[in-house]
Amino acid sequence: MRTLTHRLGVWGAAAAVALIPALAAPADAQAVLRPHSAVSAHIAGSAATAAAAVTAVTATAAAASDPVQVYGAWLCGSDQCTWAAAPDMTMFDTQNHWLIDRGNGSPSVNLVVLSFADPLKLLDGTTDAGDTNGVPNGMDAAVVNYFTSHGVRVMISLGGVTYTADWDSALTQNAALLGQKAAALATQLGVGVEIDYENSTSPNLTGLQSFISAYRAVHAYDATGADPTARLTIDVAAGDRYLIALDQYATANWLSTANPVLDYANAMVPSKQPSTSSAESNWLEHVDGKPNYSPPIAPLAPAKFTGSVYVAGQSQVLPECTTFASSLQDSTSGWVQSVAPAGAGSTDGMLGYMFWAAGAPSSRGQTTFPPNSCEGGVGVGATSLSVPVPMPALRQN
Repeated sequence: MRTLTHRLGVWGAAAAVALIPALAAPADAQAVLRPHSAVSAHIAGSAATAAAAVTAVTATAAAASDPVQVYGAWLCGSDQCTWAAAPDMTMFDTQNHWLIDRGNGSPSVNLVVLSFADPLKLLDGTTDAGDTNGVPNGMDAAVVNYFTSHGVRVMISLGGVTYTADWDSALTQNAALLGQKAAALATQLGVGVEIDYENSTSPNLTGLQSFISAYRAVHAYDATGADPTARLTIDVAAGDRYLIALDQYATANWLSTANPVLDYANAMVPSKQPSTSSAESNWLEHVDGKPNYSPPIAPLAPAKFTGSVYVAGQSQVLPECTTFASSLQDSTSGWVQSVAPAGAGSTDGMLGYMFWAAGAPSSRGQTTFPPNSCEGGVGVGATSLSVPVPMPALRQN
């Protein structure tokens, strides 16, 4: 019963009880994972009385569920996420125009996260063939302005799995100074910062706390979202069973609704594109927490995280990029917008979606450059889900 009410979110326990007889019929086991409209259609075909109940609770859910607020893409350059050279902006526009124009002049996303900057190079102020003062040459004002001039928020992702050892080194050497330099970079470009620290065995959480404290001393938490440099987020695993120590500490200390330190977390993609049910099961782990772990992972408010799906880097072009009607952002949208809190937060629904990754995230997989640009998947989704551009003040509870 508890699982069912979680899946149905704002439908509520009473509605779930009414649906149990119909769901016990020869129903598809995945029906409870579909958007509310699909569940309604399935039940309607089974019993007239169940149909009437579902119609009523679906109308309530539609009125009460919270809309998507974050709808963003990690963006790699044309050189597999190194951003070693400042791009030719004419070519950059050709390759990435879909991000700022879904076909009707409106952006396909309301957030772009430039991926990745090396934390150790930022700490050391490295200048080499691909970086100037520790910042990749391609992460410049022209790129930032390309997006912000269209109402799209910009962040820089610090880290990524390739730079895990460099995160460790930088946090050991001088975590507070790294936080100050990240804050200075945010000020310089007018962007936010994402923490992507993927040490799965022994993360330096004391150092990461010092980094965050130093950043927040410069750019205080801003619930209004008006100051782009105050946006500081963190990446966690798709569910609660990887990056466990980081997830436990972040949920307990930085992502509470009562005393928030970070704006939100991104539940990253798993090793391959999940099914609808697998994606929702992963995300539900964050909502429920892991009370059986030692130390336990506390529940995370749905309003404090996004879920992620692939749009590129795979061997084939994905519907998440090109065909919204066949995409995970379509099939999971009802659940994402209505999943109920399970001990943290008070509003239903996750913040939204992140897409891995626009641009050329892999030297072997598909890109999102023409002819495989993502207006038909991500862009149509932005319209279908009524994604606000620019991003509004985020729900805080």
